[in-house]
Amino acid sequence: MATKRSKKKTTHKGRIHLSAPGPSRQIGFYQLLVAARKQWLIDALADALGSLDPIEVKKQIAEIVPADVQKILAAGGIRDEHVFPVPALIEAKPSLVGYYRLLLSPQKGFYHASTGMSHFRSMERTGIASEMQKSLIPEFCAAMAVSLADLIRQVPNMSERDVRELPLLTFGSQLQGANNTLIGKKAMEDVFLVISEIVSRYAIRTEAKKLTIRNSSGRTVSIRLAHDPDVQIQEVVGGGLHHNVAIEVKGGTDLSNVHNRAGEAEKSHLKAKRAGFPEFWTIISTKGVDLSKLKAESQTTNHWFDIAEVLSRKGADYKTFKERLARAVGIPAK
Repeated sequence: MATKRSKKKTTHKGRIHLSAPGPSRQIGFYQLLVAARKQWLIDALADALGSLDPIEVKKQIAEIVPADVQKILAAGGIRDEHVFPVPALIEAKPSLVGYYRLLLSPQKGFYHASTGMSHFRSMERTGIASEMQKSLIPEFCAAMAVSLADLIRQVPNMSERDVRELPLLTFGSQLQGANNTLIGKKAMEDVFLVISEIVSRYAIRTEAKKLTIRNSSGRTVSIRLAHDPDVQIQEVVGGGLHHNVAIEVKGGTDLSNVHNRAGEAEKSHLKAKRAGFPEFWTIISTKGVDLSKLKAESQTTNHWFDIAEVLSRKGADYKTFKERLARAVGIPAK
């Protein structure tokens, strides 16, 4: 009896037709990765360490890291603070909760109700710590030290490379489970974090979705994360708000759909225009795209910025974005 053979997809010439998946999802992951480097990964840790007194960091390390674990880390050429959080670090950059969380666990397990760690979830996401959260930071560091010490003891010959790559494995699985809507929302939050960093020296009130700054002229400016537009820059005048800039963030990466995303930005900008906003920016993936065609889809947009450059804090578009933002809110462009 003849057995059935599986049929391979072939062309009309009889050749096997090969078609690799497109890169759009990976490009989306890349956009979030470059943002994570400044928020949760080793670059963010290095930035925070550069602003702290190393003597104070070492003192706090000695208080929470067991001596046997310090010896293991020293043998592997690993800096203690690359594995163990201390209060000075978390206070300097609250989003580093995410750096140490990624060494241990995905979000679902780490922030489960049974762990009590949900108190710190917003710090990871927004980079902002409330007074209540600040009071709990020493307890957070002490609790993390117990589990992280077990990690070091149980992983043989831990190296600096392992410390760098373990969080990436956790981060990758976290992204894989995210749908396009959540990825877009994350990109919007990441852009807001970039804005927060640029204006941080002038902030007089910092909230999860709103920044209030006092600019060089002593005027009060509000920067708010919202929808339609995604980010609103407004100046407080008398008892009301004067609209300055409307910003749309489009985190998608599929080239075939980029014009639709630009069209969505246009709809939002037109709505903002009717509300009285005079200037309109769109942050979107521009690499490999004919910008003139994007401009045709959103004629209201005054300025376009590549989202990967803005999130990575480098490149010509980021430099221009930073300068224009400083000018829009009335602070020096440094």
